[in-house]
Amino acid sequence: MIYLDNAATTRPDKECLEKANQFLYDNYYNPSALYAEGYNLHLNLKQARKNILSCIADDGFDLVITSCGTEADNHALFCAGKRGNVVTTMGEHSAVYNAANELKQRGIEVRFVPLNADGSVNAEKLSELVDSKTSLVSVIHVNNETGAINDINAIARMVKAKNKNALFHADGVQAFGKISFRLDKCVDLYSISAHKIGGMKGTGALIKRKSLVLKPYIYGGGQESGLRSGTENVFGIKMFEFAALKRYSDIKKYFEQVKNLHNAMWNELDKSLFTRISPENGSPYILTVGAEGVRGETILHEADDLGIIIGTGSACSSNEKKRYSRVILSCGISENIADGILRLSFSPENTLEEVIEAAKILNKLVKNRKDIMA
Repeated sequence: MIYLDNAATTRPDKECLEKANQFLYDNYYNPSALYAEGYNLHLNLKQARKNILSCIADDGFDLVITSCGTEADNHALFCAGKRGNVVTTMGEHSAVYNAANELKQRGIEVRFVPLNADGSVNAEKLSELVDSKTSLVSVIHVNNETGAINDINAIARMVKAKNKNALFHADGVQAFGKISFRLDKCVDLYSISAHKIGGMKGTGALIKRKSLVLKPYIYGGGQESGLRSGTENVFGIKMFEFAALKRYSDIKKYFEQVKNLHNAMWNELDKSLFTRISPENGSPYILTVGAEGVRGETILHEADDLGIIIGTGSACSSNEKKRYSRVILSCGISENIADGILRLSFSPENTLEEVIEAAKILNKLVKNRKDIMA
């Protein structure tokens, strides 16, 4: 099986899993308990949060553990977008986009910024939509459907220059552990997820500026400094810590390794069959192409039958049962190409041999499908 849907989820890292297993079978205690074993776990989790945070931020930030990136996004939008207007983009993950539409239903004005052709945000248009009544701006760091990278630090500084009181949030789920960056002090909130980098599903985090007063999203026993109640998933948090530290231990090496896979895939794909959607300067972890006149879902299933797992866009958006991707159409892509979208996403575990074999099979499948339809 050749797995090329790593933007949706990655295989749990075996080395990290072996290190974290003790928190399933031995150190399984409640970290909020008063006995020594529980308190020791409390200290262990405190260090885990610090280690995860250190990968991209200084001590001016805190980290709130969540169940996933979606929860972190929802926490940011529903607890920060409280008044005036909220500005976000047409390129957001559904966790932000649908949350923003819910804010609209609750009486908050929501302004959507258009995209450039590669899926990045139109920063000039964004600046025009921010005003003195803007309470929150949310911009995805790496577009999960095209791989386009938004310079969130620069955009956050631009937002603050127009309205110093506006909060800035970024969904960093496809950036964390994949591209090198450090959070600027103008970024207030940042969402990350464990299972995109070899951690376990069920663990994410919302990074927040320390001085920011944020209301809880889930109420209960007061865990996560009162911001996210619920007994801590110690095993998942430790897996997240180990996976993050492993990725950031040599993130530039992994970046170049995946970039080589990305370039090899594009080089091997037949340019008469596929149109490139992803920008050349985007994240190498995602390569999105369009096969004009062919349904991407059909190619996905035929590839699966031949042992290749790929995507047609955001896995989360597949539940919305819409034929065309909102993000892809917002890039100005025609419906005929948008119908044939394939998202190929890589991890350092993939090999060059796998990529070349997958490209050959995809070329054959699309050509055969076009010949049948001719």
